[in-house]
Amino acid sequence: MSVLVTQQAPDFTSAAVLADGSIVDNFTLSSLKGKKIMLFFYPLDFTFVCPSEILAHHHRMAKFAEKGVEVVGVSIDSQFTHNAWRNTDPKDGGLGKIDFPLVADVNHSIMESYGVVHPAGIALRASFLIDEDFVVRHQVVNDLPLGRDVDEMLRMVDALDFHITHGEVCPAGWNKGDEGMKDTPEGVAEYLAKNADNL
Repeated sequence: MSVLVTQQAPDFTSAAVLADGSIVDNFTLSSLKGKKIMLFFYPLDFTFVCPSEILAHHHRMAKFAEKGVEVVGVSIDSQFTHNAWRNTDPKDGGLGKIDFPLVADVNHSIMESYGVVHPAGIALRASFLIDEDFVVRHQVVNDLPLGRDVDEMLRMVDALDFHITHGEVCPAGWNKGDEGMKDTPEGVAEYLAKNADNL
């Protein structure tokens, strides 16, 4: 597995089902350049942990949107399987309508370019935060049984925005509204003098 943080995000063009339910043959990730992107991989449609994660992303789309983040999901399933899953009610194990694209990685080239291939030939549960310049700023990869915390990705978006806006770094457990830290020895000492016992 490769670490892509600080590198340009691997671009791709592939078939996808868009948020409006339309099926396209040529969804291109770099068409979203200039916006923040939360790209996430999941193993397979019609499986177990996956719908809970996808619905967790869907239920937070207003929060992603207000932070200027585009969300894109990827698995090795075809666009037609994605479409069938979107047209299955959640009470029957489906997704229903979701507000972001699902990309078809049927030849496995996308998950290979992101270095998230499980030994079984499916994608690991991997998430990548890509900034407006198409640079990967955060990634997290889970094994198949371990569902992600989508709120943690929202926290990372806030941390990135804080750093870009204020030029300060975000200490452990930082949340929006918290104090940042100047990245100097004096800044560390000043922060720890006030916060060390609460970390």
